[in-house]
Amino acid sequence: MNDARSLNDTANGTANGTAVAAVAARLRDLRRRQRMRSLLVTLTLGILAATLFVADLAFGHEIYPIGDILKVLGGEFVPGLSFTIGELRLPRVVVGLLAGFAFGVAGVSFQQMLRNTMASPDIIGITAGANLTAVFAIIVLGWSGPSLSAAAVVGGILTALLTVRLAWRGTFSTGRLILMGIGVAAALNAATSWILVRGDQWNIQQASRWLTGSLASSDWSDVPALVAVTVLAAVPLIALARQVDVMRFGDPMARGLGVRVESVQMTVIVLSVLLLSTATASSGPISFVSFLSGPLAMWLNGPHRPAIVQSGLVGSCIVLAADIVAQHIPPTQLPVGVVTSIIAGPILILLIIRLSRKQVLA
Repeated sequence: MNDARSLNDTANGTANGTAVAAVAARLRDLRRRQRMRSLLVTLTLGILAATLFVADLAFGHEIYPIGDILKVLGGEFVPGLSFTIGELRLPRVVVGLLAGFAFGVAGVSFQQMLRNTMASPDIIGITAGANLTAVFAIIVLGWSGPSLSAAAVVGGILTALLTVRLAWRGTFSTGRLILMGIGVAAALNAATSWILVRGDQWNIQQASRWLTGSLASSDWSDVPALVAVTVLAAVPLIALARQVDVMRFGDPMARGLGVRVESVQMTVIVLSVLLLSTATASSGPISFVSFLSGPLAMWLNGPHRPAIVQSGLVGSCIVLAADIVAQHIPPTQLPVGVVTSIIAGPILILLIIRLSRKQVLA
């Protein structure tokens, strides 16, 4: 009897061990497939961004051969082309690439931290703060160039501080932060409109052009700050992506797993606001890039996978593609922000319908 029971226990143990090993093998295979998918998505988006980069240089008021564009990029002098590409088109495209990446990284960082696809910096007021200070600088102070960019950065940062302060109750509530942000954005947009109606015609045109988001006035002076902030802010956000992903299980669970929730939240907010404000200062508030990049990147990358880099690349692709389209819509060239708004409208409606069906907004 004892021998039979011992044999039975041994058989059960062997079966359980085999089942555990099978589950572990399946998990390893799943992780491997997820890593391969993430790598493939990143490479594909990188190639697409590079293709759009060269295409944006080639397609403008005049269309230049791709071969000549590559020669200029390689440092070769091409008569009649080197100045046009190097001093006029290249700064515009570089700013578009970097600003799109910054918008994408900032947007997905907010969305993942707050566990809400609607929690984009476009929606919770940060862009509105940058807009207000930029319009004030243009119309009231007559600023332009670096001083205008600095005003936009300060406006975005101050708005973020105000929104966080109003929403803070010892910890963050996603719903409270979003609602406070929407309220702050409404007030700031009203103030921006009030300033606009009191400006002279020339300044109003300048402010309106800036508010739509445009790369037309981009030059090399915009690039150093944009590169520095993008690198210094994006790298820590990529490093924090795993901890932010753990927070989707809820703050108590994240704390139990060793995540310093409040510290991570504040770090993500500060770095994302710095990214967004600097990008806005360089290109104007290109609408909905930060909102669209995250959901598209997460859809491509698969569920529950950090998508910071992929979202940045999606943002770059959106801005560069929109710039190409904006330059070829008759009868005149359009600001990039107009094209992104046209694209984003239907996608926003579809996303809200999808979220409603999943009862996320209930």
